[in-house]
Amino acid sequence: MNKPIVLCYPKCGTCRKAESWLKSNGIEYSYRPIKEDHPTKGELSGWLKSSGLPIAKFFNTSGLLYKENNMKDKVKALSEDELLDILASDGMMVKRPVALYGNAVLVGFKEEEWEKLFLKEK
Repeated sequence: MNKPIVLCYPKCGTCRKAESWLKSNGIEYSYRPIKEDHPTKGELSGWLKSSGLPIAKFFNTSGLLYKENNMKDKVKALSEDELLDILASDGMMVKRPVALYGNAVLVGFKEEEWEKLFLKEK
C-alpha cells in the first residue's frame, strides 16, 4: 500500500496533532500543503463520495473565510456543485487535516478513526 497523503496547514493545531500522532506511530506519509496545493473540485467530489460524509463536514467551520462569507447559511441553501466550487476555490475553506489512504478519506483528526485506518495493518 502506498503512503497516505495528508493535506495540512502548518499553523493548524489539529494538523500538528495529527502529524505528531502519525510520527509517534511510525507511519510514513506524504505531506501536501492545503493552502498552496488546494484540492480541485474533481478531487473533492471523489473524496465526498469515498468518505460517505455530507458535504458540510468538508468545511472548516472555525475558519475566518467560513465566517466572513456567512457559509453557515450557504451550506444549507446552495447545491452540492456550488459548494464544491467554493471548497475548491481556497484550501483554507476545507476542514483539515484530510488524510487519503487507499480508498479511505478522513476529514479532521479523530484519533479513533485514524487508529482504525492506519493501525489495522500493523
